[in-house]
Amino acid sequence: MEKRAIIYDLDNTVYPVPAIGEKLFGPVFDLIAGSGEHDNDMGAIKHDTMRTPFRIVAQRYGFSKQLTDKAIALQEELTYDEHIDTFEDYPIIKELPGERFLVTTGFSKMQSSKIDNMDIRQDFTEVHIVDPTITSKKEVFAGIMQRYNYRPEDVLVVGDDPDSEIQAAKDLGIETVLYDPNGEQDAANATYAIKNYQELKEILNKE
Repeated sequence: MEKRAIIYDLDNTVYPVPAIGEKLFGPVFDLIAGSGEHDNDMGAIKHDTMRTPFRIVAQRYGFSKQLTDKAIALQEELTYDEHIDTFEDYPIIKELPGERFLVTTGFSKMQSSKIDNMDIRQDFTEVHIVDPTITSKKEVFAGIMQRYNYRPEDVLVVGDDPDSEIQAAKDLGIETVLYDPNGEQDAANATYAIKNYQELKEILNKE
């Protein structure tokens, strides 16, 4: 299979969020716990916050507008200031043919600090941090295709979220790879599902 470009998600695709999540989101978790708006669901809230855009988490758990706004304002200023390890198999992606793009949804300061503390910015032709109040992954994917004159069949999108980057790529006719090391996600929406980037290498090497 020949692809001219591969677009990667960041969180839980390049590195495992739970490895830094308690420290990174600590102030947010403290705010939610102190608000009383959690129905003793803090474990589930923490899990979802590490996998899902916070606005969706807030809707899912019925947070008040006041709590949601405070938590978002807090996250807009959060950064991570320690080294972050990528997944062990991450270096394999640098062996794969084609251009690499990184497209992640989140808060600009937070996502930038994570990328810098992984020291991976130079691994990608372009890095995009998507503010969902302004644009979407689908629009960013379409923009990349237009700038580089890619057809849908020239591109592959790799990510961990069936409802985010996988769906956005599917809407554009792009083949997708669900990266799911622990087999936790529903792979029905993706073209392929893998647990390790060695499997992606094998998929690309197929005729």
